[in-house]
Amino acid sequence: MAPPHPISSHPAVETQRQPHRRQHQHRPGSAAAFRWSVILNTGLSALQLVIGLAFGSLALISDAIHNLGDVAGLLLGWAAERFSARAPSARYTYGFGRSTQLASLANAVLILMASAVVLVEGLQRLFNPVAVTTGPVLWAAAIGVAVNLLSARLFGADSRHDLNRQAAVVHLLTDAAVSAAVLVAALVVAATGWNWLDAATAIGVGLAVAWSGFALLRQAMGISLDAVPAGIELADVEATLRDLPGVLNVHHLHVWGLSTSQSALTAHVVRRPGTGNDLDWLHLAKQQLAQLGIAHSTIQLEPPQEDEV
Repeated sequence: MAPPHPISSHPAVETQRQPHRRQHQHRPGSAAAFRWSVILNTGLSALQLVIGLAFGSLALISDAIHNLGDVAGLLLGWAAERFSARAPSARYTYGFGRSTQLASLANAVLILMASAVVLVEGLQRLFNPVAVTTGPVLWAAAIGVAVNLLSARLFGADSRHDLNRQAAVVHLLTDAAVSAAVLVAALVVAATGWNWLDAATAIGVGLAVAWSGFALLRQAMGISLDAVPAGIELADVEATLRDLPGVLNVHHLHVWGLSTSQSALTAHVVRRPGTGNDLDWLHLAKQQLAQLGIAHSTIQLEPPQEDEV
């Protein structure tokens, strides 16, 4: 009976060992960040709605509506992150990482819907100004700035490597800016009596929120269509593989996101025979690709054709 093929001679080897530091799974601190952000923003939204309705500030009501959208988005992101940590199954062999991508897409839609509501109400109020009692509005806006900045801080610096968490932070930082705008507008209205400025601020808030929503939607759509993840240059990946020992050609190179924080690669690599052990070469390739942020790599080694030797 013939002995089994050594690993180094197998045409395709999955190079998936220790993940690169940028390849994040479910972090222990993530649940706390989502939980406290949801609690704080739910309380903030209720406070802003009550004060906005009681004292006539559309800008504050708009901020509250956007905050409610954020609460829904945070709940979506939290659920998706928990779901993405589930182990792969016989049917979902890649696991459930893409649930975070779907949450990012849904979050972008929620942001755009909230901005549309704010813009419509702002335009209507602009032509029919309502007297605003600025004192309570000032306090509510100041609390909004503090709550949203604190909530964004809970997610930490790692959010920039995960679109799902990045979506949550965009929500929160945008809300902090919105609350700051409401605060400034309330100060100006108190000093000048220009009640129309409250509606104008609401319109400005709506436009700013729409801008952030479109940016997030563009990123989420790109990931959903298997675009090369942000921060990874396909030319750099190909150059890294071509620079490895004995490589004659690289083709069928694909890089995509398994989730909002994990990237995968497949490639066919032509190597010159007799230039080292294939298993050692594959281990080196894995290490080099991990430095580029790709920890899940499937590389198929091929013998050279006549025109490649």
